[in-house]
Amino acid sequence: MRPRGRPLVAAVALAAAAPLVLSGCGAEGGLKSAGPTPTAVGPVRLWPSLPPATAPPLDYGETDTESVPGIGVPDNDVHRVDAVAVVRAEVKAHPDTYSGPDGMYQETARQIGRCTTEPAKCPVMRPYYRDLTGNGRDELIVGIRMPDQQVAVRVYLAENDGLTRIMSTVDQVISVELAGRDIVVRASSAGIPGYEYRTAWSWDEQQGAMLPARDEIVRVKPPGPTASPAPQPRLVEPTPTPGPASSPTPSDTDDVFGEAP
Repeated sequence: MRPRGRPLVAAVALAAAAPLVLSGCGAEGGLKSAGPTPTAVGPVRLWPSLPPATAPPLDYGETDTESVPGIGVPDNDVHRVDAVAVVRAEVKAHPDTYSGPDGMYQETARQIGRCTTEPAKCPVMRPYYRDLTGNGRDELIVGIRMPDQQVAVRVYLAENDGLTRIMSTVDQVISVELAGRDIVVRASSAGIPGYEYRTAWSWDEQQGAMLPARDEIVRVKPPGPTASPAPQPRLVEPTPTPGPASSPTPSDTDDVFGEAP
């Protein structure tokens, strides 16, 4: 038969010790109660009888990638690629107005065509480099100035000695920041004074593209009657790697991708 004496002794010992533990909580420097814990409230599904969509949603990002024709990348090293030549190759592949990625303006396309002869007016800004996919190699980050204070941000992945565009977006950019392997784009929110959009683009292995993983509207201090002009777009990058010496990229005075550290 299992002895019953030991459990009884243990229970008595715990009962005797309990007042000591509780009294210690109220002593100076001890633990104090924070009050009653609020009851957890779970999510409530609205319209539970609503039927699901019959057509599957389009995979976001599957239309955002495209191989860049005519651009070779020796040893898959994007540092050896001319950023202006990359953008020019995309413009050549989509010559019509508002065609191709981001709907390139015809005015911008003409300026890109004159980057070699008029580098000061070239809308392609100084490139930046960062391993965004986690493959151990840098990707190429390019910014393009467009009309109406818009900036196009594009990212290119080197693979099989060629180049693939894995991100493309256009907005009225306030700043572009690199946070780890994410690209955070801050953009003005037209029609919503006092707010701005912040989108974090992250690499998605399944889609093989940079996707807007986090998108939010953030409250910012509204400008006063004597407020200074809005800050110019900029890229926050502590140690940018210079582009190829032969690239006809504009000078380091670019606001988005050209600010020297």
